[in-house]
Amino acid sequence: MDIIPSPASPSSDGFTVSPNSAAPSSCSPTPSPSRYEAQKRRDWNTFSQYLKNHQPPLSLSRCSAAHVLEFLRYLDQFGKTKIHTPACPFFGHPNPPAPCPCPLRQAWGSLDALIGRLRAAFEENGGKREANPFGARAVRLYLREIRELQAKARGISYRKQRKKPQQTTSPTPSHPHNPHSPPPGTSSAA
Repeated sequence: MDIIPSPASPSSDGFTVSPNSAAPSSCSPTPSPSRYEAQKRRDWNTFSQYLKNHQPPLSLSRCSAAHVLEFLRYLDQFGKTKIHTPACPFFGHPNPPAPCPCPLRQAWGSLDALIGRLRAAFEENGGKREANPFGARAVRLYLREIRELQAKARGISYRKQRKKPQQTTSPTPSHPHNPHSPPPGTSSAA
């Protein structure tokens, strides 16, 4: 079911149901898309609109990695993550003690997830896998650069941590000094 914000005729929650899904039909209802699928569709529509508004307008077949990078830089203006510049006194501090004038940007994780969704949507919308601009080397390098830059600016390490192998040990009986176990000789149902 499509839910579209509509300021003209809001319901009690501020949203209205689109006319396409207002009344159930006699055929079996189609399941609503998963959150991932809905987000992928919104991201694809946003990127398609970006291509239409591009000067000159671009068709999907002419879209390249350079256009994808241009789109990612465009999205930075809507970011909500403060990224400290090297000149900022809080550069490298994960929790700065005071506000600063550093810019807000898109977080690396958000961009990485966005590119993953757009990469899948490109192929679902008729694009060829070998011509997918979202999987281009330049895009991967850009994302890596953003991750490293943001990690330094915010003082966060993105290094992979190795998982410790789980040790298989036999269960040990309750220790008499354990404060959570009843003293010996008493029942726990008291």
